[in-house]
Amino acid sequence: MRTRQSSQNPSQPLSNRIGAFSTTTLSEAYVADSQEAPDLDPALSSGAMNINPRKLEKVPWDHSGRHPGSRPFWAILLWVVDIAWSIIFRRSQIDPTPETKGGAVFASIHINGLVDPLAIVKSQRKPFVSIGRHDIMTMPVIGWMTRRMGSQPVIRRAELKGGVSDPEFATKINQRSMLTMANCIASGHPAVVMPEGKSHQDSKLHALRTGTLRFTLNAASIANSRGLPTPVIQPVGLHYRCHHWFRTEAYIEFGEPINIPLMDDPLHNSKLVDGEWTEPPAEQVIPLRDELYEKLSKITPNAPDWETYRAWHLLGHLSAIKGGSRPSSYKQEVLAAREIRDSNPPNHLLERAIEAADILHSMDLDATALDENAEVDRRKSFARGLVGALLMLVTAPIVVISSGLQTLAGWYQGDNSDEGIDARTTHHMIGGVFSPLLFWPVASLAFTLLFTLSNPLIEFAFAFTSILVANFIFLRGYDWWVDFRTSLRRAKLAHSASGKRLEELIDEIESSLVVLK
Repeated sequence: MRTRQSSQNPSQPLSNRIGAFSTTTLSEAYVADSQEAPDLDPALSSGAMNINPRKLEKVPWDHSGRHPGSRPFWAILLWVVDIAWSIIFRRSQIDPTPETKGGAVFASIHINGLVDPLAIVKSQRKPFVSIGRHDIMTMPVIGWMTRRMGSQPVIRRAELKGGVSDPEFATKINQRSMLTMANCIASGHPAVVMPEGKSHQDSKLHALRTGTLRFTLNAASIANSRGLPTPVIQPVGLHYRCHHWFRTEAYIEFGEPINIPLMDDPLHNSKLVDGEWTEPPAEQVIPLRDELYEKLSKITPNAPDWETYRAWHLLGHLSAIKGGSRPSSYKQEVLAAREIRDSNPPNHLLERAIEAADILHSMDLDATALDENAEVDRRKSFARGLVGALLMLVTAPIVVISSGLQTLAGWYQGDNSDEGIDARTTHHMIGGVFSPLLFWPVASLAFTLLFTLSNPLIEFAFAFTSILVANFIFLRGYDWWVDFRTSLRRAKLAHSASGKRLEELIDEIESSLVVLK
């Protein structure tokens, strides 16, 4: 058994516990990063290549500032989002949102498909306006929902290049959507946007599109012309332990709001108020875009690759263990990894941490597999696995009837989508949303019709509640079964050659951690 020194003061920042860190300022790094941000068009899926002009024309919009969605539908949707969120994620933490008087444009990195906007909606629990890919508004099932949510379609640059639409029609739809967004935001409605304009799988922001900043600037102009509070841009940090895993962990944080500058152009402002889309000047769009990129980067992984990001998490764990206060939540892990990132660890330390983190990742493990002595936890969770299996077995009949079809469809579509792994959890989300919205009510109604005794309404409510409870008991059993399987992988690693190499690497890393007096 290796001994670990823990005489460090845990109140000291992690950067003080890592030796030989660079003092390069972060602002310089962010300027360099923004210049190197990938500016790639998204790979177009089969859905994005099929446009339905007739349905796009009929998408609800409103230039008066009223929300174009259905308020009754949003009331139901917010309840459904709570259930879907609890299905998709095992644990989550959401920080309080900074208070603002006017509308807010919530902007985040986009690495997790439709789960990203779901996370922002979950964090606020109020009707949002949003803008997104044109086919999301017209597809058979999802389109029915997004139109009632008031989502606005956009035909992207890549789709125009691919010949999906003629430029005149695209301009008409895009300007209509952006003017709807601007008016709603000016009137105080929150908006959710993904300013990269695409979902991707990189560990840092891609170049930001200007569309978000253009309708945001116009929203501020409209609000000012109407004597309303000026909206802000609210950067959102979305963090997932492994974003494409089912039942992973999430942490949602909020950066400092960005004030939107006002344009001193009465003619521009009056045209917007009269319902005519007018482009804001580039000299105001570009600086606002750059400011958003810088502030949003700080609350993203902002790593050159996922291997490096996992290494930062490992270093954060090891430094915290040495300090006697290892992270107790995923939020603490994210913040510890950020301190490591911002401290710019020396190459020799980072290289060893990357190799160690890769060994853990090869077994679908991470730094949480280490015990309080920074050794691989060898304990096997037999009792947890047994209880988990029993819970799943007992509730399986109800779960299979109520959730079997959508679960199977979500699993298959998630693993076989032509949009890649970033769409995997989108299909999980679809199953999670449509379970309480459609499948569970249908199953409850069938139960009521078959076994009606006295009061159909009470029996329907009982059936629905039973389905809800059974599904969550099943998921808890699934979590415990996964814990058991994880413990077996930990034990296997601990007794392998890779495990021995991991111990060597941790010893080498530990020698670089400075013990504070």
